[in-house]
Amino acid sequence: MHDNPVVAWHEHFWSNGDFKTLNTSVADDMMRVFDLIGVDKVVTSLPVNTIKRCPPEVFVSANNVTYEAVKRFPGRVYGMAYAHPGYAKEAVAEIERCVKELGFVGVKLYYDYFMDDPVYAPIIEKCIELDIPILQHSMHFMDAGNKVRQPHATDGVHMANAAKRYPEATFVMGHFTIAEWQYSLKAIADCPNVYTDMSGSVYDRPQMEEAVRVLGADRILFGTDNSPSACAGKLLGARISDEDKKTILAGSAFSRFLERTGK
Repeated sequence: MHDNPVVAWHEHFWSNGDFKTLNTSVADDMMRVFDLIGVDKVVTSLPVNTIKRCPPEVFVSANNVTYEAVKRFPGRVYGMAYAHPGYAKEAVAEIERCVKELGFVGVKLYYDYFMDDPVYAPIIEKCIELDIPILQHSMHFMDAGNKVRQPHATDGVHMANAAKRYPEATFVMGHFTIAEWQYSLKAIADCPNVYTDMSGSVYDRPQMEEAVRVLGADRILFGTDNSPSACAGKLLGARISDEDKKTILAGSAFSRFLERTGK
């Protein structure tokens, strides 16, 4: 990892619990870990998961916290804008602000609605216009407990539906490794505009091998989601070729999103 380009496309630098100020101590500790394992660039967002219907003033504040991280680690940390799709006008305006004024490189969406819900249309269309990727928190649950906790968690079928409706958009199905991962991999297999990332601490033995077989390495992004060491281990220990590992680590298909930012 120290000898090749490494971009972590799914990460979070958290606030001090208020969505107003960056927790600089934790952020600095995270960057030390990234230095140790050889991560060159980190793409981060601050989704609001403590408010059921996050109002515009809060997601704007959360994105300002993300921008604090971008400024603290220039050239290494890049931002993704979080917005709640229930406030369509405000969400679209905030995405435009984050991209055009703050230099953010994408959008991060949470489990407020299924990805194929029409409520996402204004956000998806704005992302197409701005030519930025949409990273969607995703997982497929079979157990009732998690369905109660995240009743609108997007899975691969929802991603595929949205991708086919908007073939010109670029989607990322977040952390495919969580929950019933084979279900979602199969669902997005024939959707070339849906990528996935391998972030998170969950690791079943054949996950990476199966993902490369179904999607190809060029549709898989390296990500960490607060589990950098586990994610480095699951990739380095995977029984895939070194070239596939390098492709995933570099995220070559997404390099243009980082190259064009002026921040």
